[in-house]
Amino acid sequence: MTTDQSSDRSSGRVENPTPAPSLTVVICAYTVERWDDLCAAVASVRAQQRPPAETVLVVDHCPELLRLAREQLPADLRILPNRHRRGLSGARNTALTAARGELIAFLDDDATADPAWTESLLAGFRTPEVLGVGGHVRPWWQTGRPDWFPPEFDWVVGCSYRGLPDGPAPVRNFIGANMSFRRAEALAAGGFRTDLGRVGRRPLGCEETELCIRLAAGHPGAVLRYEPAAAVRHRVPPARTTFSYFAARCFAEGRSKAAVVRHGGAAAGLASERAYLRHTVPAALLRTLRRRRPATAAALCAGVALTAAGYLTGAVAGRAERTASRRTDGEPTPGPAHDGTRGIRPAPARAPGGTATGNGP
Repeated sequence: MTTDQSSDRSSGRVENPTPAPSLTVVICAYTVERWDDLCAAVASVRAQQRPPAETVLVVDHCPELLRLAREQLPADLRILPNRHRRGLSGARNTALTAARGELIAFLDDDATADPAWTESLLAGFRTPEVLGVGGHVRPWWQTGRPDWFPPEFDWVVGCSYRGLPDGPAPVRNFIGANMSFRRAEALAAGGFRTDLGRVGRRPLGCEETELCIRLAAGHPGAVLRYEPAAAVRHRVPPARTTFSYFAARCFAEGRSKAAVVRHGGAAAGLASERAYLRHTVPAALLRTLRRRRPATAAALCAGVALTAAGYLTGAVAGRAERTASRRTDGEPTPGPAHDGTRGIRPAPARAPGGTATGNGP
């Protein structure tokens, strides 16, 4: 393990070596149908130029996958069942509580990390105010990018999109396929909300966005850093290249953002989205019209409309839920916002917005 060292200039003697923070890499998986992808993800972590202190696989309530992983994956891989509520948030919280590293990085089970991925993530934590580092996610189109698919909407397939910073920069939130945190701070913030996020193939998300907002709110002056050099490749299968998938994901993203706003407030929950709609989308629309690409222009407009419709639907549903949960005396009915297992509970918070890099601007 490398160390940061200071030296006595008069004697040349090295003093007070500071160990570099240890890193746990986590992969969460839920189905044997992505076995080949999972094996590739694990292999990419094992091939890192700077190996992590440990690699953890969390299996989300799939006994068959758990058995297969324990039988066939490398013996030095820690394999754990999800100890919380079914879903990606519960699996990630299992890793947060079980990991041994000071830093924890998450890689999707259908993504592969570049050889310098861990080194680039670790480099982003050089200063103590940095609580998290997220990297670039390249789409790997199995059948090629559809001609109509706008790069500004690559967040639909869980990848970095046009409009993100070109270089290292502070951001509001990360893309879930490629993100890392100081583990103690993420635990203290309450981990990932299990009432948000993907469960199986349900196309909801934004649990990483909500956690990032909570982290920033709890640590004034903290930085969440986007580091494009920490890159991964995310597989995009043919099923995700159809317009029906595009439409469903946009609508689901809108609903998810409505939930984030309910928990964190509109100032933090929509700050980046407003900038995206004011600048990124209009610039993309003008560019596509100049290049005479009407199908892409139509997809841009449809994506915005569907996301807005999902947001409005989610906002109305949220208001209805709050009304239904009130007692006759007008007080809200108490109930856990989280499964509460192993002491992880999120705290309500509000925070200023920034550039977004999550699954959706």
